[in-house]
Amino acid sequence: MTYLAKPKIHHPDLPKNALGFTRRDYEGAISTLCAGCGHDSISAAIIQSFFELDIAPHRVAKLSGIGCSSKTPTYFLGNSHGFNSVHGRMPSVLTGAALANRDLIYLGVSGDGDSASIGLGQFAHILRRGVNMVYIVENNGVYGLTKGQFSATADKGSKSKRGQVNSDEPIDLVLLALALGATFVARGFSGDKTQLVPLIKAAVAHRGAAFIDIISPCVAFNNHPGSTKSYDYVREHNDAVNRLDFWPSREPITAEYPPGGVRDVELFDGGRIRLHKLDDDYDPSNKVGAMTYLESRRAQGEVVTGLLYVHPDSGDMHDALETVDTPLNALSDADLVPGNAALAALNASLR
Repeated sequence: MTYLAKPKIHHPDLPKNALGFTRRDYEGAISTLCAGCGHDSISAAIIQSFFELDIAPHRVAKLSGIGCSSKTPTYFLGNSHGFNSVHGRMPSVLTGAALANRDLIYLGVSGDGDSASIGLGQFAHILRRGVNMVYIVENNGVYGLTKGQFSATADKGSKSKRGQVNSDEPIDLVLLALALGATFVARGFSGDKTQLVPLIKAAVAHRGAAFIDIISPCVAFNNHPGSTKSYDYVREHNDAVNRLDFWPSREPITAEYPPGGVRDVELFDGGRIRLHKLDDDYDPSNKVGAMTYLESRRAQGEVVTGLLYVHPDSGDMHDALETVDTPLNALSDADLVPGNAALAALNASLR
């Protein structure tokens, strides 16, 4: 018999964050994914990120579509708000929720099939609108639930488990995110938690459209020689352009500057990202340079990871629409129906 529920009893000496929560309070149900799936490592990184950020689970809304990746919100932040939508349509639901209640922290979880195929149009519009969210794609290059067909992100020339060679050009969601106006763009690897956790924490603190493409090997169908999204391939071809540390605004920054190769980026809420540059020629504030670098490294067969682009002074959809500070779902009838005099004044102003 399989037990999916975790015991509610916690050891009294488990470490607690500033809110008094333990890491267990940020977990969800027991995963039913394949043992060794990269998606479970991403779930663990999300759990650790929100625990360390001292964010109460009920302040988070997690939304997903269809696929192995879209199952994963069940496995983290069990006490948060959640909505599992239809295939490729998560961005629409998230946009509506963010319009209605701007006070929640929005986490969209999707996959390469969910975002790069049926949901590609939705992916494009949520980024160009600057919805304040963290959009994570758990990218394994295959359709895991339907037995391992190539997805739209599979690299040309890569081989399937049965030996077929992909002849189609891949869709690079990072390049698309840059072109569409995302103001925080990163790529991570599920096998590198040291890099991934600070990336997620920094994305949560960023205001605007934050996108993280996470290479997440599928152990059942895409973790073999010839795959460009296997554990071995990514580890051997990983071009990490930077490592980063993240400090919330309430924490003093005490780290010393090492000689050269370090850059601080201050976020809108006073939080700070400290980038440790591993490639001296890489500038994460240069969008065009980032796109050029990504293309040049892809031609060499390398997988570029790290914080690829950040705009520290970005705004979001609410800024563009000039909505009120009060969440729309909390407005009273008096706020929403100001009366005939207000309507007459508005009409007069348009004549």
